[in-house]
Amino acid sequence: MRLDKYLKVSRLIKRRTVANEACDSGRVMINDKPAKASAEVRKGDIITVSFGNKDVRVEVLDVQDTVKKDEAKELFRYL
Repeated sequence: MRLDKYLKVSRLIKRRTVANEACDSGRVMINDKPAKASAEVRKGDIITVSFGNKDVRVEVLDVQDTVKKDEAKELFRYL
């Protein structure tokens, strides 16, 4: 699954266009490497998102195309 779509589906970022812009500006990394919005996300990847002065690190537990709001937390684990 594309990185920008995963960020939206998992609700780490609310909108896909915002996720796309974050990737383009270099604020999103997969396994400590800068990632483009089109990068593939796989189970076990570590995603780091920089929000201002705070970094959020999560481990990908599952990749699904669609999930309900209650189940979105099951897609990742905070580190």
